[in-house]
Order: sequence, then C-alpha cells, then structure tokens
Amino acid sequence: MKTISIIGAFVVTLALISYSIGVITEQRKRKVVKAVLIFITTGIILDITATICMIVGSSNTPFTIHGFLGYSALLAMLIDVVLIWRIKLKNGFKEIPKPLHRYTLVAYLWWVIAYVTGSMLVMLK
Repeated sequence: MKTISIIGAFVVTLALISYSIGVITEQRKRKVVKAVLIFITTGIILDITATICMIVGSSNTPFTIHGFLGYSALLAMLIDVVLIWRIKLKNGFKEIPKPLHRYTLVAYLWWVIAYVTGSMLVMLK
C-alpha cells in the first residue's frame, strides 16, 4: 500500500471520529450547537482530504463501485453540513427541523457503510 493511501486511511478514520461526535451531538440535542458545527465541518474537511489522498494513491480508476459509494456518501455529508450551516446562519443556534434531523442520521449511516466497505476491501487484499 502506498504511503499516500495509508495517510488517506488514517485521515478518513479521523473523519469518522469527527463526524460521529458531530452527528451524535446533533441527534441528542436536536439543535445546532457549536460542537455540531465544529465536528461536522472538521469531518467534511478531513473526508475530502482523505478522498483526494486515496484517489492519488490508488492504482485503480476512481470510478469503481466503492468509489461511487464513497463519493455519494461524501456528497450526502457535504449537503448535510451546508444545510446545518444555513440554519445556523439564518436562525442562530436553533432547533434542527425534523426532516433535516432524520437526513443527518441517514447521511451519516450511509457514510459509515462506505467507510466499512472500504475497510473491508483493504482487509481482503
């Protein structure tokens, strides 16, 4: 495994930790609080960085089944981050609407599935 891919794997694990803290906080408080903003924003930055590292370090084409799963999960989380920031910027630290509350959980679970399948692919090699 190339060094850049190892770095990507490490960084995506940091993204998992950051997303998890942010999403769990949001799910428990049902509000936009500073911790949610900090952790989901950090998670998206780490996720984008890890994705770039893994694309650069991979000998495969970036257009694989796992690639599409990962890109769609990244896109789902990016949409979530943008929507949560919009709520914060429009309304301050207020309650998250129920549809977005559910979307956050679904997007996060989709992202975790992509993370786990990527980990399984590495272990199988």
